[in-house]
Amino acid sequence: MRTRLLPLLIVLMAGVLLALGFPLAVSMASAEQQHVVVDRIDDTARFAALAQFVTERPAPVGQPGAEARVAEGRPDGRLATLTEELARYHELYGIRAGVFYRDGRAMAAAPDGWRKPSGGEGAAAFAEALAGRRSHDPPQVWPWQDSRIAVASPVIRDGDVVAVVLTDSPTGPLRSRILRDWVPLAAGEAAAMLLALGAASRLAGWVLRPVRDLDKAAHDISTGRLTSRVAAAGGPPELRRLAHSFNEMADHVEDILEQQRAFVADASHQLRNPLSALLLRIELLGLELPAGSADFAAVQGEGKRLARVLDDLLGLATAEHSRADLRLTDVGEVAAERVAVWRPVAERKGVTLASRGLAAATAWADPVSLSSALDAVVDNAVKFSPEGAAVTVTVAAAGDRVTIEVADGGPGLTAEELERVGDRFWRSSRHQNVSGSGLGLSIARALLAAGDATLAFAPGVPDGLRVTLTLPRTAPEGTTEPSPRLPGR
Repeated sequence: MRTRLLPLLIVLMAGVLLALGFPLAVSMASAEQQHVVVDRIDDTARFAALAQFVTERPAPVGQPGAEARVAEGRPDGRLATLTEELARYHELYGIRAGVFYRDGRAMAAAPDGWRKPSGGEGAAAFAEALAGRRSHDPPQVWPWQDSRIAVASPVIRDGDVVAVVLTDSPTGPLRSRILRDWVPLAAGEAAAMLLALGAASRLAGWVLRPVRDLDKAAHDISTGRLTSRVAAAGGPPELRRLAHSFNEMADHVEDILEQQRAFVADASHQLRNPLSALLLRIELLGLELPAGSADFAAVQGEGKRLARVLDDLLGLATAEHSRADLRLTDVGEVAAERVAVWRPVAERKGVTLASRGLAAATAWADPVSLSSALDAVVDNAVKFSPEGAAVTVTVAAAGDRVTIEVADGGPGLTAEELERVGDRFWRSSRHQNVSGSGLGLSIARALLAAGDATLAFAPGVPDGLRVTLTLPRTAPEGTTEPSPRLPGR
């Protein structure tokens, strides 16, 4: 859930930052360009003032009045001043500037020989100035565009437009300034994005912490740790209320299961005494019956079977109720010890029982519960293996887990039966002739669940059943046992 929520928060925050950053960047670029345009407008206005009276072409030398005009310096003197100003302007700023008559002929221009543009923004600006108004602001220039800025102003005399002042500016310095202004903005956006990432991570953690606690508590309860609860101290109010409701539900479930376990334990215990008395009376009655009576043997067998069921029920109730004494245990030694105990039983039935794999492998487990669970699994394997078959107990370690695999050579189970194996009182219809209560594997699973261990079933190769006990190698929460404590030590 975090992998979905966190990217969503990041995208939303990034969208907000970009929605604020892009308009600001555009505004900064527009402001820089406006400064340039205003400067060009001032320059064209100044050149227009100089060119206002230099609107008549000087008369050829020798015509009447030419010498006087030259002497007075009116048209020719002003034209020279205008030409000099344009040349100095171009030399200082690298900006092309010129004054052009209405028909496009140059009155004065710098650099020398520059002509009125025949197209593009320069021609459009010239046309607007001929209409008696300053050219419109040029399109926005961006740092990645290699363009120029054209600004034109009309030269007006006696209310008529007699010429146009046109400037054509390079945009390299402007683009550099825009880019320089954008660098702090980009740095600020990056810093804000990092802060947004941190805020999104903390927000996601704050929202999902109760969900993680709920998930952990639900997993603990599903694996038998019914005392696990959720500390509803953080997160949104809705999730805190959910955690509180979950704790109430867990309390109710624990109470119900406790009552069920107490009932099973009490019923098993209370039934054992009458059953023992009943079996004793059956034995006494048997003394009066003929030897080898089939009916007596059947009644006696059913009574003993009922006694085993009661014992197993009591064992199951005890296993589900007791707390595991977890300690760092040598699983290899426990497996070898149980194999040695069960080998004589297997040999009497004609079954080979052997141990393989690691001789020493430590994991966290309750040694007594592990021994009892392994006894139930080995007993089940030997019981269902025919004469001449082999049962192997293999200890292996992989990653943070240690496994004990018990493989038998029995008839095995079908896919449908594998889904039910380990259920209370369940027995395959094909194995009803084999003695048992159907509670052995259930007891083994309950004993292992208290220590965060698992019991899994799979078909054997080429036949039979493989039962795998998996134990953790990492210490459970709250456990600080520093060194191995082995059974019997």
